[in-house]
Amino acid sequence: MNKKEAKIRIAKLKQEINHQSYLYHVMDKQEISDGAWDSLKNELFKLEMKYPELITPDSPTQRVSGQPLDKFIKVEHASPMMSLFDSFSEKDMREWEERLRKHLTPRPPLLNRRGGSEFSYYCELKLDGLAMSLRYEDGIFVQGATRGDGKTGEDVTQNLRTIESIPLKLRVPKEKELIKIGLDKKQVEAVDRAVSNGTIEVRGEAIMTKKVFSELNKKYKQEGKSLLANPRNGAAGSIRQLDPSLARERKLDFYVYALATDFGLTKHEQEHELAKLLGFKVIKHNRYCHNLDEAIKFHDYWEKHKDSLSFECDGVVVAVNDLNMWPVLGVVGKGPRYMMAYKFAAQQATTKVKDVIWQVGRTSILTPIAELEPVKVGGVTVSHSTLHNMDEIKRLDLKIGDTVIIERAGDVIPKVVKVLKKLRNGDEKKVSVPKKCPICGSRVERVEGEVAYRCVSTNCYAVNLCRLIHWASRGAMDIEGLGRKIIEQLMKEGLVRDISDFYKLTEEDLKTLERFADKSAANLVAAIKEKKEVDLARFIYGLGIHHVGEEMASELASRISHKFKNKWPRISELINIMQKKNIEDWEKVEDIGPVVAKSIYEWFRNEENLELLKKLARNGVRIRKHENTLLRQGFGGQAKTRKHVLIGKTFVLTGTLSSLTREEAKAKIRELGGNVTSAVSKKTDYVVAGADPGSKFDKAKKLGVRVIDEEEFKKMI
Repeated sequence: MNKKEAKIRIAKLKQEINHQSYLYHVMDKQEISDGAWDSLKNELFKLEMKYPELITPDSPTQRVSGQPLDKFIKVEHASPMMSLFDSFSEKDMREWEERLRKHLTPRPPLLNRRGGSEFSYYCELKLDGLAMSLRYEDGIFVQGATRGDGKTGEDVTQNLRTIESIPLKLRVPKEKELIKIGLDKKQVEAVDRAVSNGTIEVRGEAIMTKKVFSELNKKYKQEGKSLLANPRNGAAGSIRQLDPSLARERKLDFYVYALATDFGLTKHEQEHELAKLLGFKVIKHNRYCHNLDEAIKFHDYWEKHKDSLSFECDGVVVAVNDLNMWPVLGVVGKGPRYMMAYKFAAQQATTKVKDVIWQVGRTSILTPIAELEPVKVGGVTVSHSTLHNMDEIKRLDLKIGDTVIIERAGDVIPKVVKVLKKLRNGDEKKVSVPKKCPICGSRVERVEGEVAYRCVSTNCYAVNLCRLIHWASRGAMDIEGLGRKIIEQLMKEGLVRDISDFYKLTEEDLKTLERFADKSAANLVAAIKEKKEVDLARFIYGLGIHHVGEEMASELASRISHKFKNKWPRISELINIMQKKNIEDWEKVEDIGPVVAKSIYEWFRNEENLELLKKLARNGVRIRKHENTLLRQGFGGQAKTRKHVLIGKTFVLTGTLSSLTREEAKAKIRELGGNVTSAVSKKTDYVVAGADPGSKFDKAKKLGVRVIDEEEFKKMI
């Protein structure tokens, strides 16, 4: 990007950031996530660092926050409440320390008091709440104010008085306590004077805990009130209103992170220790770090364990511990040099759509995929995101060249959740469905009654490859060692054309291929042979019938298993049963609608599919009758039935589970004899609700279906 392009981009970024800032800080609204907002600000900051001559006084990087609201009395802060610069990687942190080192040159290096390098740090968990300044006169709480624009905030004293963790009268520390944390006689006297007959100002964060947030939303849902968007908004909404009773109801908490009053302390960690002695809550997990390596380890640990905290935490504040260095390092732009907010990986970020490509799947459906400028989301670098179909592209109004918000949660595939249309420059291009298959060049047509487009060829390489990969996948046959690269190699050599060919492979076939030796060839042949006998549900799922996923395959297997009189049904028997049913028969089955019914009906009447099933049978594939009870092989090959605590029970999962994935939960339910369905009905026994449950939660309440949380579910299994 040249200077001219950067100037245009900077102008648009400033406009969008200012708009989002006004919505959040002034109007108490949030249009995009914190992660996306941080991503936009980070892009602006980097462009301005590259072209410093383009920095203007009105840039969001040169101020702290938005304007204070008029509904409260304005308060001038005794000293500015500065914002912090953000870091998003270890590389950013290393570069920050190097800038600190250069700023001190040619000053001699300063040793920390514990014998480390010139920089030691105090690391604090970064609370996701509302920054506050509290003032005490003669030890009594007299005023509390929001940060506002950093210089002027809003007087919210009455609301803050409802927070029990804010002392209305300061505790008077004992002399021996002050000496223990490293204060000398002069500093002890300064604290005593300020507490008994002086002014003390502290800075901290008003927050709402996860537990309170969850309890309030349950209560508000029952009362038909609007739900809180997140704990941070809940805290901000409590502080920024005129009725203190609402703040009291929301049971906010408060943690101190700094003292604005100068007691002559020499270490930042002493500020936290002194605040605790004065009667304030401080985060017990904060710690002194001898060097940056320790600080980075502290960050990485809490990024993995943040869900165990009682409050929302979005990063770690890494501060130079030596307070004598703060005035030397000084302030640049909106924030101090001596402190950095090392953020956890964002679940949302912004990036640009470079192109839209079309992938062909196992059912011959074309799926649009956004090619993105690489961006880190949730700790992973993302360069592609599915767009699902043309209807989704139209809903988003997405164009090639757009700036978009990408979201990723846990192991969920990244998705585009919003287009930032105000950042368009006119060069964006419309997305169109290709007229020919991008793989085989065959005609592409729209599927009747659906939003999908399909390659009409029955011999498309991409379709065949995906079908083979699907058959060998974990949810289907789960054949160890048979991954995409091996399958592509087998196709290229002409050894495999359809799934039945896997079962004809010999060690001699494989030994001549690249990547294979005697042992690896023997291992793969053995792995394939081991999966010749397969559960009926896995078999149906592996066939790749359009619209039939794992849950539907399990449901179908349960429905038709009782037709088999023997334990090892033949594939020919399965064909006979499936062909006797018409579309109307399938539609009568719960959770099967007209589209799925038609797909199942047509698959078992397609001559190519029937021939494939016969080839599987000829090559030795056998199916086991699907059982809801769990059989485990005991000693001597005798089958032993385990106690099934969930036998006959039907579960539906909604929301995000913190201790196990959705697939792990499903597998455990089925292992213990239960069923998992995708839709809630009167026949559902339990709905397991994780974080942010969807419409299934509401339907369960309406139908009177029992809803259990993750903890209750874990006890059950």
